Amino acid sequence: MILTAENYYSEEANREYLSVSQYKTFCGTFGRPACEARAMAELNGEWEQPTSVSMLVGSYVDAHFEGTLDIFKAKHPEIFTQKGALRAEYKKAEDIIARIERDPLFMKYMSGRKQVIMIGDIGGAKWKVKIDSLVDGICIVDLKIMKALRDVFRTHDAEYMGFVEFWGYDLQGAVYQEIVRQNTGQVLPFYIAAASKEPETDIEIIQIDDAHLQQCLTEIESNVQKVLNLKSGVYLPIRCETCDYCKHTKILTAPIHYTELIPGA
Repeated sequence: MILTAENYYSEEANREYLSVSQYKTFCGTFGRPACEARAMAELNGEWEQPTSVSMLVGSYVDAHFEGTLDIFKAKHPEIFTQKGALRAEYKKAEDIIARIERDPLFMKYMSGRKQVIMIGDIGGAKWKVKIDSLVDGICIVDLKIMKALRDVFRTHDAEYMGFVEFWGYDLQGAVYQEIVRQNTGQVLPFYIAAASKEPETDIEIIQIDDAHLQQCLTEIESNVQKVLNLKSGVYLPIRCETCDYCKHTKILTAPIHYTELIPGA
């Protein structure tokens, strides 16, 4: 299958290729438990994750920098009031864009080729990536619009971490770096160009070191065969019972004990 901007997110492409978002649904991150059942429902066209305002604000900024903002606005009339003005949340997206564009270093990292599609092999599976900004021969850049850049998250084992590891963006960096290496022969550094949705927008260029990316790649490679087996029907997918898909499809069979309301307790 030849991937294009038009079919990149299609059901056919998602069946043929693994992507970082698909992998994270199957295998989870610190911030979002794995749900094999939801991953398979999405692949089969049986479930589509609802789009939140927060997600649309990030997509608005993404669309601006990839040059498709007019198309984005046409596809999402809900971002406008009845009088045709931008709703307040998306005015904030405009503020974020303005803050980014007045920082020369941020714009330097965003100056590469936009939305570059590449394919490769990791762990015996075909993968697809779509890179926000590929500065050829220099670096790989992914744009992230976050609630805040310095929030601290606590995991179930009481470990504290920032948003990069919590949401699995280091896993994304590992895949992007490896696929670019396979296509160009170059191991390029991976950066997150991050901006926040806070009243005063915070901005940073964040590097994830190669040693950590290699650890993430090793972890991914160890999980790929399980994902392939699930996609091909060798194993039945496990439900997480906490995501929106599992809540929507839940069928009660018996009462639970009150202590079961707290996972891992």
